[in-house]
Amino acid sequence: MTEPSAAVEPGFDAWVEARAAALLRFGYLVTGSQQAAEDAVQTALVSACEKWARVSRHDDPDAYVRRMIVNAHISAWRRSGRRESPVAEVRDTAGTDPAQTVAQQDAVWRMCTRLPTQQRAAVVLRFYEDLEYGEIAAILDVTEPTVRSHVHRALAALRRELEASREGES
Repeated sequence: MTEPSAAVEPGFDAWVEARAAALLRFGYLVTGSQQAAEDAVQTALVSACEKWARVSRHDDPDAYVRRMIVNAHISAWRRSGRRESPVAEVRDTAGTDPAQTVAQQDAVWRMCTRLPTQQRAAVVLRFYEDLEYGEIAAILDVTEPTVRSHVHRALAALRRELEASREGES
């Protein structure tokens, strides 16, 4: 006989099928690389599968697994001891100069990749995933003021770098 809650909870396979694309997108935004994103997501999903009974009972399993993805990326980064500078994917958009769009996206992403890992994760969660500071704090396992500080410092660093690059063009 099955437990009553098991019939209500979605299975791990169904949950992954529904969320895989969003998790990979999130992983890419955090890591900056498709390969690193796939590795981080796979590591997080293996761990989540092993603990699915516990993970699925959380109020927000998505947030729990996103945190696992961030942690997996940070662990991999620490193990490897190296940083990568990925190039943004080229996407064709109608009505704009594709070369200029790619150059702008690449420049912004290169600036973001130079941010410390926690700051980059906070910026990605805030501006790409559109999460609130409290949600980001839960994912990164830090306090909300720390998240605000990470975002503030990251944006200040990005502004300084943008101003310096504009002065260099003049």
